[in-house]
Amino acid sequence: MLGEPQRLRILQTLENGERTVGEIVESLAANQSNISKHLQSLYDAGIVGRRREGNSIYYSIGDPVVLTLCELVCQSATADARTKLAELAPVKAAPRAKR
Repeated sequence: MLGEPQRLRILQTLENGERTVGEIVESLAANQSNISKHLQSLYDAGIVGRRREGNSIYYSIGDPVVLTLCELVCQSATADARTKLAELAPVKAAPRAKR
């Protein structure tokens, strides 16, 4: 569930409190149908909660432990990306001795 980058972004958006689908879409500059699908998956997994108020559905973090998991996943992805970047960087030549 947390291996999908868009889902992590959604959860980060919800970190400061509940949001409507429209607010999440606007915050992430994303496609509403895509966000809705991810929210449904997160809801089905029990990661987010939701409530209806009038015509709006508000989503929130279902369990605060999820934020810790998100942080760990992000840290791991960052470390992996840094390792891969270091592998791609050209090796610097040793400085030449002066004659």
